[in-house]
Amino acid sequence: MSSRSAIVIGAGIVGLATARALALRGFSVKVFERTDKAVGASIRNFGMVWPIGQPAGKMYDRAVRTRSIWKEIAPRAGFWHEPAGSLHLAYKPEEWQVLQELYEVFHREGRPVQLMDKTAVASSSGAVVTDGLFGGLHSADEIIVDPREAIAALPGYLAETYPIEFFWGKCVSYISDQIVYIGNEEEYEADLVFICNGADFETLYPEHFSEQPVTKCKLQMMRLVSQPEDWRIGPALCGGLSLIHYNSFKAAPSLDALRQLYTEEMPDYLQWGIHVMVSQNGRGELTVGDSHEYGLTHDPFDKDFINKKILDYLRKFACFKDWSIAETWNGVYAKLTDGEADLFFSPEPYVYVINGVGGAGMTLSFGLAEELVAGL
Repeated sequence: MSSRSAIVIGAGIVGLATARALALRGFSVKVFERTDKAVGASIRNFGMVWPIGQPAGKMYDRAVRTRSIWKEIAPRAGFWHEPAGSLHLAYKPEEWQVLQELYEVFHREGRPVQLMDKTAVASSSGAVVTDGLFGGLHSADEIIVDPREAIAALPGYLAETYPIEFFWGKCVSYISDQIVYIGNEEEYEADLVFICNGADFETLYPEHFSEQPVTKCKLQMMRLVSQPEDWRIGPALCGGLSLIHYNSFKAAPSLDALRQLYTEEMPDYLQWGIHVMVSQNGRGELTVGDSHEYGLTHDPFDKDFINKKILDYLRKFACFKDWSIAETWNGVYAKLTDGEADLFFSPEPYVYVINGVGGAGMTLSFGLAEELVAGL
C-alpha cells in the first residue's frame, strides 16, 4: 500500500509520464482527464522519438532515457514501435555541407550516425528521390510509435502495472490546499498535485501562466493511406528545411548560411514555419508534416495552401507507392518563448505545473518526469 498520494491533471504524454514517475517513487496516483480519452497534441504528431534533434548533454541524455522507456513499455503495453532511425537528405551543396559538419560533431559526441553517399542512401530507403541527391545523414537513435495507438494503450498498461487510477470525463474546476475540485460535487485530496494540461494552460492558475514565457503553436499535418504490398520507407525521412528547426543542428558552423539561403529562396516556407518530415506506422500509413504558427489564439481552420506547400516539398525528396490522403488535421501545443525546453513551477505549496515541452513531448516526457519527480 503506497503511503503517499498524488493527483495528475491531464492524460496526455506529459501527464502519463508524470503518473508513471510518481508511481515508481512510491506514490499512489489518480489521473484526471476532462475528456473521455486523450485527443490533444499527444495524438496529433508524427510519433517520432527524436534524440537527434536534442543538443548534447542534458537534453540528449533525457531523450535517450525516454527512448529506452518507450522501448521497454511498447511490447508490454501491446502497441507497435519500430527502431527505424532517421535520414536527413541534402539536395543543395549548402545542405550537404551542414550534414558533413553535423556528422563530425555528432560522431565526436558518440552518437550512432553515419554519413551516406547517394548509393548508400538509396540502399537504406527505396522512398528517397535520388535525382540531384548529394547524400544523407543517418542516425540510428530514433524510434517510431503510432501516437494514437500508444497514447490509447498507455493508461490501461499503467493502471495494471502501477497503483494508478484514471478518471475520464472529469474536468477539474479549481485546486485549493491540495484538494482538487470537480465541479461542486466531487473533491479529492493528495499529498502532491501535478498539472499537465498542455495547451489548455488558461484553465487552472491563469494568473500564474500569464507571467510565464509561454505561447501556443499550431501545426498542420496529414496522413497518407497504407502503402500497398506492405511497402516500407525504412527510416523516417527529413528534407533540408528540418536542419533549421532543431536545436542540435545549431552545432553546424554553416547553418546560418543555409538559413539565409532558405530566406532568399523559400521565404514563404519560413514565414509559415514549414519543414517537412515523414514517418510510417505499423499499418503502413505515412504521417506527413508540418507547419508552425505562433500565438495565444488560433483559428480552428486548416489552410489548404500550407498542406500543398508541404506536399510540394515532400515530393522533392520522397516517392511513395500511393499518395492518397486519408486525413488532415491541426494540433496546438504550448511553446516557451525564452528558448527553454520545459516549464516547471509551483503556483502554491504542493502543487506543481509541468508544461512547455513544445513539439518534443514524445521525445522528452518520460525522462523529464523522472528527473522532476526525483528532485522533489
